[in-house]
Amino acid sequence: MDWLEALQRLREARTPAVLVTMAVVRGHAPRNGGAKMIVSPDTVFGTVGGGNLEQTATDRARAMLATASAEPELLTMTLSDKATTDYGVQCCGGEVTMLLEPVRVVPSVAVFGVGHVGIELARVLGRQELELHLVDSRPEMLGAARLGEPGVSGLLGDAVATVHLHHEPVPEAGLALLPPGTHVLIMTHDHVEDLAIVDTALRHPALGSIGLIGSRSKWARFRTRLRELGHDDAALARVETPIGIPEVAGKAPATIAVSVAARILQLIEQPDPSSDEG
Repeated sequence: MDWLEALQRLREARTPAVLVTMAVVRGHAPRNGGAKMIVSPDTVFGTVGGGNLEQTATDRARAMLATASAEPELLTMTLSDKATTDYGVQCCGGEVTMLLEPVRVVPSVAVFGVGHVGIELARVLGRQELELHLVDSRPEMLGAARLGEPGVSGLLGDAVATVHLHHEPVPEAGLALLPPGTHVLIMTHDHVEDLAIVDTALRHPALGSIGLIGSRSKWARFRTRLRELGHDDAALARVETPIGIPEVAGKAPATIAVSVAARILQLIEQPDPSSDEG
């Protein structure tokens, strides 16, 4: 497969990668300028010339992946028998500069409950480059008359995010539809639904953060019930409640949505420990 197809497959599999491009070639080199290679945590697609050149670029790309680096880097190498290398000698006689560009996984956020706060949150998060999953047990909350057509018209007409609408009569079933690493926000109209979603989310092996809207007394009741359902303190510590940032403390739905969105964006920017292959 070519590098474009490889990159698309990695994006669909939500696997981070680094695009390596032969940006500048001076003198003789094993590939011409513009040659490309895709490096993922455990696979390489394409080639920029093989040998020490390629192995050095691969190692640097994987180091970038291990630290979740977001900034492109330039890597310049001299192809000479005088050059000190880790992977043998390439004495083509030229010099190359490669551009290493991280291609991160598109973040994914799921909002369970598209009520007053949920719809305001959808408006804020919809302006971010991410996958946004809106889940509700009430079909009218997801209807075109209320939300419009995401990215085209209506309330979410200006959405930048890729918006997925999920009507789930049993909303916790929607967790099985989410990509790995999805940040989950729970704010339904029914505390019974909230509890069921938290319980199921804690049993899900591949989610990101779990945020719950509610008071301290609500969480105290939930903690008791979740312990009865078999969750220990380490599991309960995964739930952040009340979700949001303390600096924004208003109770209006739009204000709560801003606070929650700010916290989610903070979490998105944090490196994912599960992506560290080192």
